[in-house]
Amino acid sequence: MARNLLGFLVLILTVSAIGDAATVRPISDAHRSAALEVFDPVGGSYASLEEIYEALKTLKTLKVGKRPDIREGTCKTVKETLASSSSTAKDLHDALRVNGLLKCEANSDVFEAIKSRLVAEVKKASSLLDFHYSIGSLVLVKAQASDVEVALEDADGIFHSIKVLSQSDGRWRYSSNNPESSTYAAGLAFETLAGVVSIASSEIDQSLISKLKNDILKLFDSIEKYDDGSFYFDEKSVGSAAYQGPLSTTSSVIRGLTAFSTVVSGGLNLPNNKIQGLARYLLGIGVPGDAKDFFNQIDSLASLENNRDSVPLILSLPSGVLSLTAKDKLKVEVSTVLGSPAPPLTVKIVKGYSSSSKDASVIENQDLTFDPESGFHILDSLPKSVDVGSYVFVFEISLEEQAQTIYATGGRTKVQLYFTGAINVDGAEIATLDNDLGDVGARHTLNLAEESGVSLSANHLQKLRLSFQLTTPLGNAFLPHQAFLILRHETKVEHIYVVNSSGKRFEILLVSIFALF
Repeated sequence: MARNLLGFLVLILTVSAIGDAATVRPISDAHRSAALEVFDPVGGSYASLEEIYEALKTLKTLKVGKRPDIREGTCKTVKETLASSSSTAKDLHDALRVNGLLKCEANSDVFEAIKSRLVAEVKKASSLLDFHYSIGSLVLVKAQASDVEVALEDADGIFHSIKVLSQSDGRWRYSSNNPESSTYAAGLAFETLAGVVSIASSEIDQSLISKLKNDILKLFDSIEKYDDGSFYFDEKSVGSAAYQGPLSTTSSVIRGLTAFSTVVSGGLNLPNNKIQGLARYLLGIGVPGDAKDFFNQIDSLASLENNRDSVPLILSLPSGVLSLTAKDKLKVEVSTVLGSPAPPLTVKIVKGYSSSSKDASVIENQDLTFDPESGFHILDSLPKSVDVGSYVFVFEISLEEQAQTIYATGGRTKVQLYFTGAINVDGAEIATLDNDLGDVGARHTLNLAEESGVSLSANHLQKLRLSFQLTTPLGNAFLPHQAFLILRHETKVEHIYVVNSSGKRFEILLVSIFALF
C-alpha cells in the first residue's frame, strides 16, 4: 500500500440571497450631493431662465447651502425680459419665477405694465398653454408686487373657457382645434384654474369648482399601479408628438392638484393610499441623472409635502439586513418625503412570518418603542423563533386623532427582512472509500470551524469522501445556494470545489486526490 501524507485546509463559503428592504427611503444627503453635480452650470451659465429656475428651486428645496453664483448676470437677464415688449407670456413666466427666488428688485412700474399685458393676453387666449402662462404670470405678479392690484374680472367666464377643454375621463385637450387628450395637460389645467381662483375679483361659482373636483377624481380612476403599491400617471397615447413620460406626467398632475387643493375649501378628499402611492413612485426612482427629471421629482415631492389635503408619511428601515450573531435591533423610521420629522405616532408590527411559511407567524401585534434621541422606532428584542433566512414583516402606523386629517400613512407597509448569522459546520468527517460501493476504509473527524491538519493513508484505487452539515444559530439545517470547498496542499497549491447537498448533509467525492498535487 502506498503511503502519502496530505495536510490541507478546508474552508466553507456559503452564499445566500440578500437584497434591500422593500421600502423606499425619503430624500437624503445622496440627493443633495447629486444635485450639486446635476445642476452645475455648464461653462458657468445655464441655457435658459427655465433651467435657472429649476436648478435654483431644486437646490432651495433640498436646502443645499452651496449654490451657483449667478445672481448678477441672471438678474440682469430677468430685468431685461420683464421690461421687453417682445417677451412672450412664457418668457415672462420664466423670468417671474426666477425673480421670486433671487429677488431682483424690479420696480413697480414694470410689474404694472406686465399686469396690463397679461390681462390682455388672458382675454384673447385660445389654448391651454396661453391660459397657463398668462394666468400663472399674473399669480406671480400678485405675489411679488404688493402695490400692484391683480384682480381677474369675469373669472367665471375664464374658468369656463378653460374647463371646456376637459374630457369625460379627466384628461384635457391643449386646444379646441386639437382632439387629442392628455394627462399631462390635465395637470397644467388644474394648476391654471387654481390660479384663476386665487386672483379672481369675486368668488368663483361653486358649481364650477365641484365639476373640477369631479374631473380630478375621474383622472384618478385611470391611475397606473405597480405591484409594490406605487401609483403614477402616464399618457394613454405614447406615440403623440406632445408625449410626456410617466415622471413628467405624474409631476404635472401633482403640481396641479396640490395647487388647486390650496385655493378651494374642503380640499379634494383624495384616497390616502393613492397619495402615498404617488410618493412611493417618486422616491422609488432613486437619484435621477437628468436635470429635468431631478427637478420634477423634487418639486413634486415638495408639492406633496406642502399640500393641504394629506401629507404622505414614509416608513423606512436604515437596514433590511440584520445579524442575529451581532444582536442587531430592528429599527424603523417614519418621516415626510423630504425627510422632515413625523408627528407623534405609534408603529406596530402587525405580523411577521417566514417567506417560506406565511401561515406561521413569528410575531404579532407588537408596538415598537420610540427613541426620541435617534428618532427610530425600535423592537427591543427579536422573537426567539427568528432564525437565519428571509422574513416578511407587516407594519402599521397609528396617528393621534388631530393628525389623521393632515397626514396620509397609506395603510399597512409590507417589508422584506433578511436575518443573517454565524453558520456552524457540524458533523464533518473525511473518509477513504475502498470501492465504488462506498465501503468505508478509514474515517477521520474534522473541525472545519478552524484550520485542520489530517494525515491520510490510501492507495491510488481509493477515493476520499468529505461530508458535513451546516446549521443556523438555532440549530436548524441551513441550505445555502452554494457551498464551496477549498483544499490547500502543504505546498500552498489550492483546489476549489462546489459541494452538493444530499438531504441535510453536504458531500463531495474526491477522485484521484493525490494526482492533483
